[in-house]
Amino acid sequence: MSTTAAAQGQPVASLALDAPLTIALSKGRIFDQTLPLLAQAGIRPLEDPETSRKLILETSNPQVKLVIIRASDVPTYCEYGAADLGVAGKDVLLEHGGEGLYEPLDLRIACCRLMVAGPLLPPTPRSGRLRIATKYVKSAERYYAAKGQQVEIIKLYGSMELAPLVGLADLIVDLVESGNTLKANGLVPLEHIADISSRLVVNKAAWKMKHAAVSALLGVLRRAVAGRE
Repeated sequence: MSTTAAAQGQPVASLALDAPLTIALSKGRIFDQTLPLLAQAGIRPLEDPETSRKLILETSNPQVKLVIIRASDVPTYCEYGAADLGVAGKDVLLEHGGEGLYEPLDLRIACCRLMVAGPLLPPTPRSGRLRIATKYVKSAERYYAAKGQQVEIIKLYGSMELAPLVGLADLIVDLVESGNTLKANGLVPLEHIADISSRLVVNKAAWKMKHAAVSALLGVLRRAVAGRE
């Protein structure tokens, strides 16, 4: 299979599947960057998820459907078999734990870093413990436990950069891409926890029961990813 077609965004295969597949995706950056990869397998949604009210989208391949859900729910839908496959950021998978899932392919899209960030000058911990604000509670706990450092974790769902500014927390653990938002709020990235990209995940039962179909799609996506590099 030539990688030239993949690099040019042309379909690299005509995907014939012997079983129906449901793929879980979330709106936004991951969806936008996954679509070109699926298109190279001849899979295109028949409706735009940004304008359609439907949460299950038919595609140009009659054997493939897309379910549109929250990013944090993709591993759960796949784990329990509501979707055969899904695309989720490694940050989401680290929080979920990956139970009931295979993670066969790094799609190398939506790349960023999970980092500790805070003021340039080191904070003075309250009562001897740093207070960390994050929505990535499990990742933060594992990171500081590995360092042998006891911290207090405060779970937030957004606007992490605000927490150190108003005294809610000493530091934050969050995704960093360009670092511009941190800089605009007087914060800097301090410690690297993990490199993050989006991964293809597969329900373990689907891997066994629909192995030919899953393998066919996986093969095309793997070649498509390689063709972009």
